[in-house]
Amino acid sequence: MKRFLNIVVVLMGLYAFAQNETLFEEANALYNEGQYAEAIDVYNEILNSGKHSAELYFNLGNAHYKLNNIAPSIYFYEKALQLSPNDEDVKNNLAFAQNMTIDDIDIIPETGLARFLNALTHYLSFDNWARMAVAFAVCFVLLFLIYYFAYSSFKKRLAFISSMGSLMLCCITLALAFHKYNLEERDRPAIIFAAESKVKSEPNSRSEELFRLHEGTKVQLLDTINNWKKIKLSDGKTGWVVNNDVKALK
Repeated sequence: MKRFLNIVVVLMGLYAFAQNETLFEEANALYNEGQYAEAIDVYNEILNSGKHSAELYFNLGNAHYKLNNIAPSIYFYEKALQLSPNDEDVKNNLAFAQNMTIDDIDIIPETGLARFLNALTHYLSFDNWARMAVAFAVCFVLLFLIYYFAYSSFKKRLAFISSMGSLMLCCITLALAFHKYNLEERDRPAIIFAAESKVKSEPNSRSEELFRLHEGTKVQLLDTINNWKKIKLSDGKTGWVVNNDVKALK
């Protein structure tokens, strides 16, 4: 019985995959014919089935861009980048979409050491840094065993130096893996979806209005209270907006 159920699950998965492939081709055909709104509907149908991919998000971003839907196009390009962070096509199209935004917000520059560390940390994913740490740990153990059992003084010296190097690289990659994890945990990006959002000093409509943001602006989510979210801009400014004005990327 269990085997039968497993077969049924596999067949259902294959059917869903084939169905999504058909829908994806249908949506692409609609896009190529200039029927962008209809293409978006079909792409969303695939998303609702639980299928997520960089290509799907990228095409959704393109369709919304063609309709001048600033916030959705930026949102889906950002989603595509999360799955494929080194895709130059996504980066270029995201830059074009961002040029349509109204808000011009400065970015607080990082110091030299912090910029280098963050650039190095973002070079690989958390999983890849962790795999490298495990690989170096295995190398350390093997090289140390060679050092322990070797008879030649040259081999012992070489194995010892190599094992210490592997141990140091293991510690470095492990530290980078944890740093990457912490950065991803703190990173809570979101996109302003409202045409114009009033940013308040406190999470209530009676508080002072600090400034206004417009659709497509990227922010960081800091906190949530009732129907309000606390946001932070790249220039360090903070404030509160209503939930409906912003859409989280994670």
